[in-house]
Amino acid sequence: MEHILFTVILQLTFIIGSARLFAALFKKLGQPGVCGEMSAGLILGPSLFGRLFPDTFHRIFDPSVSLVFSMFAQVGLVLLLFLLGMDFEFDYLRVHGRRALAVAMSAMAVPFGLGLLLAKFMYPFVGMGISETGFCLFAATAMSITALPILAIILVEFKLNRTQLGVIAITAAALMDVIGWTLLATVNAIVRSNFQIWLTVKMLMEVITFGALMFFVVRPLLKKFVRRRLQNEGERLSIATLAIMLVLVFASSMITSQIGIFSIFGGFIMGAILFDEPEFRKAIHSRLQDFVRVFFVPIFFMYTGLRTDVGSMGGGMLWMLFALLIVVAVGAKLVPSTIAARASGFSWPDSLSMGVLMNTRALMELIVLNIGLDLAVIPKSVFFMYTLMAVITTLMTAPLLRRTLAQAGFNPDQEVAAGQLAIASSGD
Repeated sequence: MEHILFTVILQLTFIIGSARLFAALFKKLGQPGVCGEMSAGLILGPSLFGRLFPDTFHRIFDPSVSLVFSMFAQVGLVLLLFLLGMDFEFDYLRVHGRRALAVAMSAMAVPFGLGLLLAKFMYPFVGMGISETGFCLFAATAMSITALPILAIILVEFKLNRTQLGVIAITAAALMDVIGWTLLATVNAIVRSNFQIWLTVKMLMEVITFGALMFFVVRPLLKKFVRRRLQNEGERLSIATLAIMLVLVFASSMITSQIGIFSIFGGFIMGAILFDEPEFRKAIHSRLQDFVRVFFVPIFFMYTGLRTDVGSMGGGMLWMLFALLIVVAVGAKLVPSTIAARASGFSWPDSLSMGVLMNTRALMELIVLNIGLDLAVIPKSVFFMYTLMAVITTLMTAPLLRRTLAQAGFNPDQEVAAGQLAIASSGD
């Protein structure tokens, strides 16, 4: 037991320390710190660190405790999705719904369609022994996703979060997240049911029933509970209240796990039913967010990095497919999003900025890919390709955004004031 504990603590020390180091380094390079954390998982995984220093790599990342870290990663995702669910700003839909919907639909539909075609083309080269339908559905879903939390961080760092461009971008990303999670749950149900229609329908009906119960039965009761707790405890929630919320989050996760669509969906639903409780959200964030970000998120990135091995890319054909994937992934997001933003009344520079923002994949795509790998519908080589694509498209965002904002003559102070005025307006 002491040897196992030592190994776990060694890995935790290495993971958390390297995540902070890479976050600081990437910030100096003009990238959001979370991009550094995400890249750390790849750089310190078997593809680079493992190849250059194999003995040290295997000594640190002893496979005998890999199950411990896979469980850490999954628990962390449940808590992270709970926090993200609470962060949804559904009120923005009333003000900017039509424009955000236009961007969201174009940035989801086109990548999903092209992702299906690309997956069909790739399947004969990479899909031996796996379900073609499952492979194509997961590959298309991964192609179409946009990372809401990373996008929010980028908007804040560029002082775009209170501008009209930023608000519509985050609203579109929120819509895409809702569509994306619904799509992922559906695809997950299809694959987990072994493509049996009646089992798929049964799982989806159970999900719909659970969601309805959460929103129409649990939500009113929980809103009364959290308001009473806030009244009694203020912004500093008691340990008892925090414990109750964690029990509810994990109970929701267990239910979705038993339904068959993975526990992370339960965490997200529990957070989403409290989206309009900003004071409670702030109080919960003050208790949980920093620990989740510092402890669990780097573990998930490292867990993903350890599963991403360049050794799975055997032969020049796979690298040609990877190059094609990058071109299709960037074009499928950037072009339709830009056109939709332009059709919604944005200038060309602002429309390009919107396209660049929608091309941010990062965390959400990594979640999709890990689920696909766990379900054995995505082979190791494709997992490597799509993970590297997620990192590349995310790292592209900051430098491209600087160029498009410069073309638009962006002035942070003026734009923030204009954005606040637009948010206050009731018109679209």
